[in-house]
Amino acid sequence: MAKKKVAEQKIVADNRKARHNYFIESTLEAGIMLMGSEVKSLRSGKATIAESYAQAKDGEIFLVNAYIPEYTMANRFNHEPRRIRKILVHGAEVRRLSQAVQREGLTLIPLKVYFNPRGIAKLELGIAKGKKLHDKRATDKERSWERDRGRLMRDKG
Repeated sequence: MAKKKVAEQKIVADNRKARHNYFIESTLEAGIMLMGSEVKSLRSGKATIAESYAQAKDGEIFLVNAYIPEYTMANRFNHEPRRIRKILVHGAEVRRLSQAVQREGLTLIPLKVYFNPRGIAKLELGIAKGKKLHDKRATDKERSWERDRGRLMRDKG
């Protein structure tokens, strides 16, 4: 039997502050509707999704405020860097996500943008609930304790 190769995904943009500012309840992989110049620009790895979010509108989900810089070689066929982009998910998922946002007060946060092994741009979308200041402090305290505990265990042998 031949061993299967596990192909790595190339992460283009990562929203590291999302896990600090939100409780991530679940994640979802979705496609993004992009122009050709946006894909070329994403491959250079300079995109930012730190201030972006997703919103449900008219039975569809859109990515708002994601920054994909202009591709210099595209000339007049270039794209707008902060344009609203459609997120590609099944209809049942759209209904479920829009209900979660409206009823439960959850937020759709993009966690990372990456290329899958087939070379298609994907978006990992997190269904999240915002943290209060005391929650953030408790998380920092817990992380600090885990780090100190690891040091103590390592030093003890």
